[in-house]
Amino acid sequence: MPSPNDPDSDWSTRHSVLTMARRTAALVNTLAEARPDPGQVAEVLRAYGERGPLDLTPLDVTRIRDAANRLREVFAAEHTDEAAAALNRLLHTHTGPLRLTSHDGGTPWHPHLDHDDNAPWDEWFLASSCLALTVLVWDRQLPPGRICASAACSNVFITQGPGPERRYCSRRCATRERVAAHRRARSTKSPD
Repeated sequence: MPSPNDPDSDWSTRHSVLTMARRTAALVNTLAEARPDPGQVAEVLRAYGERGPLDLTPLDVTRIRDAANRLREVFAAEHTDEAAAALNRLLHTHTGPLRLTSHDGGTPWHPHLDHDDNAPWDEWFLASSCLALTVLVWDRQLPPGRICASAACSNVFITQGPGPERRYCSRRCATRERVAAHRRARSTKSPD
C-alpha cells in the first residue's frame, strides 16, 4: 500500500472528490464524439489517476458512453433540486450499496458504489461519478456542473471553484461568445 510519505503517493490528490468530478466531465466530453477511440478514453482515465493496464474494448467504450449520456442529465440541471433528482435516479437504478474498499490492500481505503472491485468499466464509471457529483451537491447545495453556454459547444464542466459562477467550459468558448456578441452589437448599430 502506498505510504503517505512516498513522493509517488499522490493518491489522495488523484482520487479527491473534485478530481473524480472533473474526470467525469472529461469523460462525458470525450465520449460525446461520434466514434470515441478506446485509446483516447484510456488517456483520460490515466490523466485522472488510473494506473495499470487499461485494455478498453470498443464494447467497453460503448457501455461507458451510455453511462456518460446518463450523467449528462446531471450537468444539464439548472437547479439543485433537478441535479439531486437526476442523481437519485442514477443512484437508485445503477449503483450498489456504499462500501469501503482497499482493492485487497493495493490502495488506501475509499468508498465505492459499484457492486464489486471487479465491476465492468461502465458500472465503475457511473457509480464513482455519481458518488463524486453527489458529494459536490451535498457540499455546495448547488448543481455540480453545467453544459457550456456557447451555442457552438456542448461540453460539460464542473462549476466548483472561486469567483463568479462560470457559464462556459473554457476561456476559448467565453471569448468566442464575447466576440460574437460584440460583432452582433456593432452590426445592429445604426450609422450616425
